[in-house]
Amino acid sequence: MEILQYSLRKLITGIPLILGVTLISFVLMVYYGPDKTYELVGKNPTPEQIAEVRHELGYDKPFLVRYGQYLGELATLNFGYSDSTGERVSSILLRTIPISLALIIPGFVLGNLLGIALALVAAYHRGRWIDKLIMGGSVVGMSISFLIVIIAFQIIFSSSYGLNWFPVRGWEVYSFTDYLHYVTVPTLATIFVSLGYNTRFYRAVIVEEMGRDHVRTARAFGTPPAQLLFKHILKNAAIPIITRIMFSIPLVVISGSLLIESYFGIPGVGKVTYDAITTGDQPVLKAVVGLTAALFVVTLIINDILYKAVDPRVSLE
Repeated sequence: MEILQYSLRKLITGIPLILGVTLISFVLMVYYGPDKTYELVGKNPTPEQIAEVRHELGYDKPFLVRYGQYLGELATLNFGYSDSTGERVSSILLRTIPISLALIIPGFVLGNLLGIALALVAAYHRGRWIDKLIMGGSVVGMSISFLIVIIAFQIIFSSSYGLNWFPVRGWEVYSFTDYLHYVTVPTLATIFVSLGYNTRFYRAVIVEEMGRDHVRTARAFGTPPAQLLFKHILKNAAIPIITRIMFSIPLVVISGSLLIESYFGIPGVGKVTYDAITTGDQPVLKAVVGLTAALFVVTLIINDILYKAVDPRVSLE
């Protein structure tokens, strides 16, 4: 009951955030965005034809009316039809979001788990050669563009110029074997890029926690290294780790899938967003931006609930 009440309160307090993001996106993409009138009226249109098309598109309505309609679409998840394909936007999202999640989740999960594991090793051996090796590798990973990594991994693993183990493009997945065939290279690229950032952040958090009095006391009493790392250090460092993981989700879902899907031709929400940007497909863009804002609010709620789960001292009030 406490969690439910807190979630409702958080949803209410998150409404201004959603309104702010949607208002800015509406102004930039719709109100001051590309005018499709002259794409539809043809050559040498009459003023009456222009006025008729603008009326059909809703361009002649006041700003607040159009913005209110956008909020209504977001509340009902009814975003109309794509300007490019004519398909319902809700149907496009229902088809593409599962593909993006299936594509991104393995790399996201493995990137964070490996980052935590390497951070524990580096922090435990702080200042030694293994710590320097891990941190050096992290810096290398952080210094390379995600797009460059994607291209390099595609050449190495998916082309005839490299190993040609996964010569894939698109998304023809009918079995788990097919899934592994298509997801392996994007997952490796995601892990490579995220591992540097994750490892450096988690190491800093763990090193700070290792300096706490309770950790020094546990070490003085001869606590085994594994118990010391997992029970006394990692558990107490869980809150900043959870924060980083949770707040990475909206960014990874949109930006990460956009780059990978557009390059490999995978028909997920990232590819749809990229196509909508290049074609000016406003219904799709409005849906993606609005749902991303809502996802951020939901992430905040889950983040605070996880705080309570890992640390009973945290209050949801």
